[in-house]
Amino acid sequence: MYRKSVPRKTTKPTRKTAIVLPCMCANLRRAARVVTQLYDEELRPSGLRTPQFTLLQTLNIAPGISQKRLAGVLEFDSTTLTRTLAFLRRQGWLAAEHGTDRRELRLSLTAAGLEEYKRVVPYWQSAQRRLRRELGETSWSQIEDAAIRVAEVAPSREG
Repeated sequence: MYRKSVPRKTTKPTRKTAIVLPCMCANLRRAARVVTQLYDEELRPSGLRTPQFTLLQTLNIAPGISQKRLAGVLEFDSTTLTRTLAFLRRQGWLAAEHGTDRRELRLSLTAAGLEEYKRVVPYWQSAQRRLRRELGETSWSQIEDAAIRVAEVAPSREG
């Protein structure tokens, strides 16, 4: 019923062999947990976790984005997004303004938020380098392409 993954020829010995699960969702969720753990480990000295950095990074790239669009872009559920935004707000890193429609909230980084983002980027870069080194360039590119394709296929919450 379950098959063990076939070891691939690599120049580096692999640390462990993962079991191929029959469910794509289970395999993707496991991979996401492993990657998140790696990034959290690299970000730990900064005091931030992956979801917090992801929001700083996204708000840096898309200042003035609506909260609804932000949730859709990141595929964050409302509770997770609200909780993580509250953390950024408490730190003084988040600015929020009402849009043309008073129900719409436009988000951006404060000057302190931008400084925090810049301070943490080297830790994120370390995580990127570490994962890229572990995967190799070819796998890195293939996984990046596949992850984007999966996000495009999945139902979206964007509005």
